[in-house]
Amino acid sequence: MKILQVLPELNSGGVERGTLELSAHLAREGHESVVLSGGGRLVGELEADGGRHIELPVGRKSISSLALIPRLRRLMRDEKPDIVHVRSRVPAWLVWRAWKHLPPGGRPRLVSTVHGFYSVNRWSAIMTRGERVICVSESIKEYVLTNYPKVSEPLLRVIPRGVDPERYPYGFRPDTAWLTAFESAFPATRGKTLITLPGRITRLKGHGDLIDILNELSDRPDVHAVVVGGAHPRKAAYLEEVLERVKAEGLTERITFTGNRDDLREILAISTVVLSLTTQPESFGRTTLEALAMGVPVVGYDHGGVGEQLARLFPEGCVPPLDVKAAAKAIEAQLDHPATVQPDNPFTLQRMLEGTVDVYRELL
Repeated sequence: MKILQVLPELNSGGVERGTLELSAHLAREGHESVVLSGGGRLVGELEADGGRHIELPVGRKSISSLALIPRLRRLMRDEKPDIVHVRSRVPAWLVWRAWKHLPPGGRPRLVSTVHGFYSVNRWSAIMTRGERVICVSESIKEYVLTNYPKVSEPLLRVIPRGVDPERYPYGFRPDTAWLTAFESAFPATRGKTLITLPGRITRLKGHGDLIDILNELSDRPDVHAVVVGGAHPRKAAYLEEVLERVKAEGLTERITFTGNRDDLREILAISTVVLSLTTQPESFGRTTLEALAMGVPVVGYDHGGVGEQLARLFPEGCVPPLDVKAAAKAIEAQLDHPATVQPDNPFTLQRMLEGTVDVYRELL
């Protein structure tokens, strides 16, 4: 098969990582993998793993992007992919408008993946127009059926995101050299019990709730919070707001902001508890699954994909959404009487990849 995946850019994030993983899998299996995006720092990795990249600014939210439609139509005619797989709304609209004007017998099959709980409107409805629609969790499937009743349920395929157990083995611990380097870079973490909140610096991730939780744990000075993730320039004001609140509440010595890191796996592995405090449900929650796959307890709000993971692997970590007191109590319970994360993780990368390829084969 020849597969063309389309997304806005290749810089960072779960959608981008999933695109690269699928591309590498396709190349290993002897298929031809092409990715169309606006480019980014992950292009080199894509190409090193056997994929080919075509650069077009398909993620640009501008009326001028409509000029790309004829180019996309020509590209599909010239490349002749068997499948076009769209993963984001702006590229999906552009690709769909180009695709629908190709002769039905001479156009690729169209697959879309609903990666998130998008705002419900005609703009977002484009993600439900694939000939098959992949939902990354049962929560996303329910979202689609509830908000887009015209979508035919038999066209939906639930394929949860997954992690590689070889990359995130159960019981993994980083080596001494890494730990020494990390504690040298962030000395406030040395000798502390770490609770870690991974994710980009956005209001959605619940940094305010983390501060409230630290206040609830004021009698546990050994507990130190680690926030792993950077802030986009557009989020600089929000980051400053968070830092000001940390300072105002006297928590500067109890919370470390690492910025972007390439060693999140190691940071998760040395954490006593990993947190998911999203103020709105996430479609899946990849970083929490990475922690659970390694056997690290997760305390998270019981909604969206994270709620599904916790129900399956670590129900002790489920707390009512936005309930910081319950979250603090759940963290204390893990500190005092640690529970075991179930080792039989069903959310594997291989299942995700094989499930996606099965959808392609089904259409062809």
